[in-house]
Amino acid sequence: MTDRAALTPSPIRPEVAGEFLRGRRSVDQFTAEVPDEALVRDAVEAARWAPNHHLTQPWRFYLVGPQTRSEIIELNARLVAERKNAEVADAKRQRWQGMPGWLAVTCAQSDDPITAREDFAACACAIQNLTLYLHSAGVASKWISGEVTRHADLPRILAYDATVEYCIGIVWYGYPKRRPRSQRAPIDGIMLSRP
Repeated sequence: MTDRAALTPSPIRPEVAGEFLRGRRSVDQFTAEVPDEALVRDAVEAARWAPNHHLTQPWRFYLVGPQTRSEIIELNARLVAERKNAEVADAKRQRWQGMPGWLAVTCAQSDDPITAREDFAACACAIQNLTLYLHSAGVASKWISGEVTRHADLPRILAYDATVEYCIGIVWYGYPKRRPRSQRAPIDGIMLSRP
């Protein structure tokens, strides 16, 4: 049993923490300014403190530069053109070119289904840590996990070994043009009591 007196009290009051957490939103409209790389490094430092069973630390963060970003954008445009048409693909290309900062996040592969599930959850927690850290600095973000993140060409583009890791998403980040509003289900519908 943990001695409550031994726990270090948080310098943040619970109501302030709650307001901060509720204020983070997925943003997809950014200014052209790219946040400083040192800030992103600090955010990854915070990300790696996410909970992870057996301390597997299954995450890798790839800071995506202009050349790699262009290849990902072109791959995505090709996929959209195949699924829809060239006009929609071009619109998507232009929109993605406007995203200022990019991080690709991968998760370690595991043959054990329980470890694989736990590692994915740990990576999701790491992304949450990352986005909250960025949010604290006034930098918005959006985690995307569409078809391009699962495509067989992505490991070559990002130069990682697909037998060792797989992409769970790309995080766009930058200074927001606007912060969208969103709703959540009432707590009574999601927090259930059992005797």
